[in-house]
Amino acid sequence: TDAGRAAATALGSAQAHESAQLHVTGTAAYVDDLPELAGTLHAALGLSALAHGRLGAIALEALRALPGVVDVISADDIPGRNDCGPIVHDDPILADGVVHYLGQPVFAVLAETRDAARRAAARAKDFVSIEPLPPVLTLREAHAKQSYVVPPMHLLRESAPGALQRAIDAAPHRLQGSFVQGGQEQFYLEGQISYAVPLEGGGMRVHCSTQHPSEMQQVVAHALGVAAHAVLVECRRMGGGFGGKESQSALFACIAAIAARRLNRPVKLRPDRDDDFMITGRRHGFEFDYAVGCDDAGRILGAQVTMICNAGFSADLSPPVMTRAICHVDNTYWLPEVAIHGYCAKTNTQSNTAFRGFGGPQGALVMEVILDTIARELKLDALAVRRANFYGKTTNNVTPYRQTVTDNVIHELVDELEQTSGYAARRQAVAAFNAASPILKKGLALTPVKFGISFNVNHYNQAGALVHVYLDGSVLVNHGGTEMGQGLNTKVAQVVAHELGIAFDRVRCSATDTSKVANTSATAASTGSDLNGKAAQDAARQIRERLAALVAGNHGVDAGSVRFEGGRVRAGNAEGGVDLGFDELVAQAYVARVQLWSDGFYATPGLHWDRSTLAGRPFYYFAYGAAVSEVLV
Repeated sequence: TDAGRAAATALGSAQAHESAQLHVTGTAAYVDDLPELAGTLHAALGLSALAHGRLGAIALEALRALPGVVDVISADDIPGRNDCGPIVHDDPILADGVVHYLGQPVFAVLAETRDAARRAAARAKDFVSIEPLPPVLTLREAHAKQSYVVPPMHLLRESAPGALQRAIDAAPHRLQGSFVQGGQEQFYLEGQISYAVPLEGGGMRVHCSTQHPSEMQQVVAHALGVAAHAVLVECRRMGGGFGGKESQSALFACIAAIAARRLNRPVKLRPDRDDDFMITGRRHGFEFDYAVGCDDAGRILGAQVTMICNAGFSADLSPPVMTRAICHVDNTYWLPEVAIHGYCAKTNTQSNTAFRGFGGPQGALVMEVILDTIARELKLDALAVRRANFYGKTTNNVTPYRQTVTDNVIHELVDELEQTSGYAARRQAVAAFNAASPILKKGLALTPVKFGISFNVNHYNQAGALVHVYLDGSVLVNHGGTEMGQGLNTKVAQVVAHELGIAFDRVRCSATDTSKVANTSATAASTGSDLNGKAAQDAARQIRERLAALVAGNHGVDAGSVRFEGGRVRAGNAEGGVDLGFDELVAQAYVARVQLWSDGFYATPGLHWDRSTLAGRPFYYFAYGAAVSEVLV
């Protein structure tokens, strides 16, 4: 029944992913599944064979003469700005003057077939002259040269000047060390891809696998030298993103659009996986140095942490990644006296970028390593050391960046997990196993996490949505978030269904489209559901309130008493009340000229941040978790 289906939309209930049927039947359309328009050309990128060098001549005419090649473009052919950097303008679309890393795109081949484009682009080293320059390939080398993509960041929180060093010097136990955390490839199953289609009047439509359509709209407009309104970017779904398509989809979108405008033909750019690996960055590798002082219980009295990340050749998103790393060094622990230093090292490697957690895992890991080191040094159970350092509920609950932790549930989470996992008994069993096993060894860890939810760039914490109610009572939603398999569209549709009191299957989400909702933020930082769900709720609520006012006017009831539930609209009691089907009321509203669509907007409240001091309230709330891991090595 309508009521039964609507009841299933209650927030928090289990719903199948809105594209589940399409996924399992292979009919979910990704960018490369779109039917190619007549005249479509295929692009491939010619890559630098050196990590660093002075770019000389490119034999463009010889490249254009290769089989199947229609045209070849270089930096000189970009009509607008040769830059796709999201923060700092230091990220050329095509190399110009200098090549900065092995695999940097130098030119783009346009051909009738993808195979012909790839074959021509693969001969880049035969047609490009590069004078070698000394490369910087490691972050320690860059750090020694004080070579950074942005100035270093320093956070200091101490009770009095010099208190941090005094706390470490006077501590019963002092430890220092270093360790290395490598990077990580996103390995989205659908690689980078853009399909650009020229439109009338100088317009451009770009189908792009991207987490940030609005940013793609801006960088493409800049590259073409046109206004943003001339560029439409659309993304129905991605085959995974994990941060790798937040900023670094830009290069591919720009080249496809530049070529499409130059030749006035549709252009698709889908690099091979190995080229994708060569061109794009990944999770930042970090190296850490630390010095801490603690008491006999392992309680930290003072900590100094230095973090150096491999930013690669350009800034990309390294500044906010390092900022989040700094804001997650504390993880779930009170640090009374603390200094954290962050350096984004500039190297001749791919520019590293967003990756799930966005610096948070790197920052949290250093403190977990420190606590494990303390536990070994003092011969204490690592869980006891962690507990000794947990944030308090009402005291010792201010982070190094001065945000008070008001929602702390880590004590309860860890207590429950310790019991349900049988931690104590398993620890004894692990010790017995290791004592009897000379080769194979077991390890056991119970690790908590606190993760701040919000972009740590304040103005990104906003979202918009557009909700249409059609005459049959069905609903179409468009919002600024992007679907990459995480079920964002499912959750937003669920919010709208709940707000209007209708069945989940009456709501549909359309492709993310910069012509529908403007100036959106990236779908990133674990904010997609919060921001876009609230924006869609705002739009749906406005429609509901208009409908409630119509019911009140027609039937003489209080608008506040009108209920939307089970696909019906009710007010008053069963004898003298109102009981209409939602679609029936929608039809009445249309005749009464009531607006049946609305835009919605949401801005996360209460956030503030001082970049100069790295202090404020960057996060609306914290998400908490804990896990037990048992490993055999």
